[in-house]
Amino acid sequence: MPKIPNPKTQFTTEDFPKQYQEPPGLQNQMTPQPDCGETSYTGSGRLKGRKALVTGGDSGIGRAAAIAYAREGADVAINYLPEEQSDAEEVKKLIEAEGQKAILIPGDLSVESFCKELVEQANLELGGLDILALIAGKQQAVESIMDLPTEQLKKTFQVNVYSLYWTVKAALPHLPEGASIITTSSVEGFDPNPILLDYAATKFAIIGFTKALSKQLAAKGIRVNSVAPGPIWTPLQISGGQPQENIPEFGKGTPETPLGRAGQPVELSATYVFLASTDSSYVTGQIYGITGGMPTA
Repeated sequence: MPKIPNPKTQFTTEDFPKQYQEPPGLQNQMTPQPDCGETSYTGSGRLKGRKALVTGGDSGIGRAAAIAYAREGADVAINYLPEEQSDAEEVKKLIEAEGQKAILIPGDLSVESFCKELVEQANLELGGLDILALIAGKQQAVESIMDLPTEQLKKTFQVNVYSLYWTVKAALPHLPEGASIITTSSVEGFDPNPILLDYAATKFAIIGFTKALSKQLAAKGIRVNSVAPGPIWTPLQISGGQPQENIPEFGKGTPETPLGRAGQPVELSATYVFLASTDSSYVTGQIYGITGGMPTA
């Protein structure tokens, strides 16, 4: 019998060192580096010939999805902020190492005109588009509503929610029957942290958006689902997404998971692949929690 890894200890359970970067943060400067499947994810041709656009594809969960899509046979366009170029270049090399096309499209998703340009460029350079993995997000912890700046509130909703509307509207004329749209919600959409008042509200909104859009697009043969991560070790956390005092015990202290550790981005890869592939042909309007046991109901 092969030895099956214990999920409590399968990935690091060590305390994370306190570390702060100005947003949006770079994965290549984190300690330890998140595991996005760079050496651990093995594909099996489940997305051969497919064309994917991944927002937030330079680091964290988006990076894990982009790597997995390439190893499953898809060409991939990734979006990211210009400050994240060095992370994006690493992903490009990993995609191309699989013999797949990699398109880098930097830009700010809080700008409606850019969302349209993003889709048009991805569709043109990939020669089509049939997977939208909408993963990019903005998260900044604030202790009190009294200290929550209006500018942050606007930007968080623009990046996390408005960009979904803008990107999907631009993509629909290009998406064929059988295409898949995957949003990224969060455990925060079910069990919100009081220091993430704006972020949590956007994740509730994404859940509603996903369920409603899935009903609207079912007649077109386009499926819409969402992945709801728990505490995952990404640049989002060390660039203001969590207070620095929470970083050492992130995932096992505040917030605490039943599995007693933070998740790694690669642990979401297979779900993003499943929802993009024809294996999930009878799945739409669903929210898949990958939370280390934190509740999503």
